[in-house]
Amino acid sequence: MKKIPYLSIFQAIIVIIGLSYSAMAQFSTSARWISTNTESKKPNQWICFRKQFNVPKSSSYAIAKIAVDSKYWLWVNGQMVVFEGGLKRGPNPNDTYYDEINIAQYLKNGDNTIAILVWYFGKDGFNHKSSGKTGLLFDLSLGLQTSLVSNATWLAKVHPAFGETPAPHPNFRMPESNVSFDANLQLPLWYTSQYDDSKWNAATELAYAGESPWNKLIARPIPQWYNAGLKNYPNTISYITHKANPTLPFTAQGDTIAMALPKNLTVTPYFKIDAPAGLKIDIRTDNYLGGSAPNIRTEYITTKGIQEFESYAYFNGHDVKYFFPKGVKVLALKYRETRYNAETVGDFSCNDPFYNTLKEKALNTLTLNVRDVISDCPDRERAQWWGDVVINEGEIFYYWDVMGHRSLKKAIRELVHWQKPDGVLFSPIPAGNWDKELPGQMLTSIGEYGFWNYFKYTGDTALIKEVYPHVKKYLALWHTKQDGLVEHRTGGWMWHDWGDNLDIPLLDNAWYYLALKGLSKMAHLTHNEQDMAEYEYKMQELKEAFNTIFWQGTFYKSPDYQGITDDRGNGLAVVAGLADADKFPAIQQFLSHEMHASPYMEKYILEAFFMMADAQGGLTRMKKRYTEMVNSPLTTLWEGWAVNSHLYGGGTYNHGWTGGPITLLSQYVAGISPLSDGFQSFRIQPQLGSLSSVQCKVPTPKGIIKLNITYSNQQLNLMAEIPENMTGIISIPIIADIYKKIVCNGQTIFHNTKYIPSLAYIDLVPGNEHYLNFEVSKGGKYTFVAE
Repeated sequence: MKKIPYLSIFQAIIVIIGLSYSAMAQFSTSARWISTNTESKKPNQWICFRKQFNVPKSSSYAIAKIAVDSKYWLWVNGQMVVFEGGLKRGPNPNDTYYDEINIAQYLKNGDNTIAILVWYFGKDGFNHKSSGKTGLLFDLSLGLQTSLVSNATWLAKVHPAFGETPAPHPNFRMPESNVSFDANLQLPLWYTSQYDDSKWNAATELAYAGESPWNKLIARPIPQWYNAGLKNYPNTISYITHKANPTLPFTAQGDTIAMALPKNLTVTPYFKIDAPAGLKIDIRTDNYLGGSAPNIRTEYITTKGIQEFESYAYFNGHDVKYFFPKGVKVLALKYRETRYNAETVGDFSCNDPFYNTLKEKALNTLTLNVRDVISDCPDRERAQWWGDVVINEGEIFYYWDVMGHRSLKKAIRELVHWQKPDGVLFSPIPAGNWDKELPGQMLTSIGEYGFWNYFKYTGDTALIKEVYPHVKKYLALWHTKQDGLVEHRTGGWMWHDWGDNLDIPLLDNAWYYLALKGLSKMAHLTHNEQDMAEYEYKMQELKEAFNTIFWQGTFYKSPDYQGITDDRGNGLAVVAGLADADKFPAIQQFLSHEMHASPYMEKYILEAFFMMADAQGGLTRMKKRYTEMVNSPLTTLWEGWAVNSHLYGGGTYNHGWTGGPITLLSQYVAGISPLSDGFQSFRIQPQLGSLSSVQCKVPTPKGIIKLNITYSNQQLNLMAEIPENMTGIISIPIIADIYKKIVCNGQTIFHNTKYIPSLAYIDLVPGNEHYLNFEVSKGGKYTFVAE
């Protein structure tokens, strides 16, 4: 046996020490996790922390690092600084996120007071893994002057007003509990500097930064929530009662008041009342049973006199429902909207109001489904199912600013860092009470439409290098048969979609092909050329076998499947690139009348139409499938085609996987997409179908591409505004047989079938029978008139 040099052992020890230290390096070595001296493991605890300290000199730099399990609210000198800080655990099965906030503007010379309310969930969910113990870790750096850390000099107290409601409790998927608050036990103004905390106990020190059970600390990768502040309810018609919101103030008659929100929002509700003591007020939304399972509600016990309260657990819905006992004088009712802090900067509109309404509802659905994680729904479970993430990914790239990219990056990292030792990937994650693999969704995630699509729009090479070993390890769990097709992978939850007519072999092979496609590109990017060659060989074998075994002359169908043919598998065959152009006419006809997919898989079927250059077929099917949702008074899109039923798994009326069509509107109808990775260059290749006007804005790393197209009387007008230092191709669709003339920026560039090189920054490049392609070598405004 080879002898290991002493120096190598010493170096290994140093590496181990360094890795251990890195878990706590972002916090001072004197910072401690603190809690109360009792009940630190009891679920649904609300704990108050206070610390008074002196700042000898003001500074513009005062970075507070805060870690908790599970959420916190921060006040400095009586002023709220953070409303609902912290992220649900965790970045991996063991570790914890922490926040960084600059609180310099809230500090003053002399005495200051920090107050923090921590909500400890104390139970696992589909989006949270509990550490098993409540705690706060705090580290405030004031430059070279001084610092403040959490330790036994802080004061801590379990907030006595918070308790437990009777059943029903939120369903098992949710780590949050109902909010119960007894105002007779409140701590008035406990977060202010003037509050008398002389009877509070010293905090109990539990652990150093980096120690169990919170372990390594990972900086919050997404921004703090957008906080709209408390607002009055608008005087709009309630979705439930069909009545306008009541005029304030009023005296309750012992019934439920449904306060209409402007649309489905995530909110924390507020009231101000005058009441006797001991009455119970109930607050929930119309969506309390969304997904056929109890979500979160609030119970409040009144004290005597004028009082106000805001329930910090966020709900979602169209109406906030307050039950006030008879005789309660309602003085004010308000709500606070909080959401993921990204702005909608992209847009799509056209001459058909149906698609405009679909876009608005999809964007509202997206907003409600991105928070701690990119989730399937904001009510029943708030869980990061990765099939939903892949659908949301396109919407985020086409409609949100770059802050949205951070949520995707967080989701990708979490998926691979929750990987099991045997290589299995699973979702939803973070998860404390779920660890089942969904093989189909995992292939979706790591492939062309998941991880690689992220790179296509961001150019984030570093992240692909980080995740490639993980996805390679997972794909190695899949095996191909002698005929070249993939073996069906069992285990976990064998789910591919809601609905009937599921041809599993078709879907397995199409998703596997897309995974190979994505990994082949990742391997090339990361200089793993041998891996790339292996993936491409498997792709070649699979495509040949797929068409030999599954093609039935007018559609794809696996020999073992006896049911009616599956629209999902046929659409996905086109999207994956398994179906060649000679099969497109038959598949177009097939997909125009077979409709079995849920909204989850519908996006890929619609995309197949556009990839087959049948825009009208795609738009027609889109309208047929989404008409009920678009015409509904609900402002969001649903899990299934029928709301509040179990058909196709339909149960939530706000579901993340349903908005895929609006990606297609920008990507294919307006035709704006990356020509090179990271959107360094662009392509504009519109597919208008029967639409006569389209306006679109698409964010890119270099700025926003703007497009305006109108078509009438055999004349096409296309106006594009391209960011500076951006090049690409603008394709003029040949809607007429052939244009006699095309003018760009006042100069004729095409006349009587011939290109005229009259502009130095435009060149005609090869295209096909559907387009004339013009390469533009600089940013700026382009106005094309083709007639």
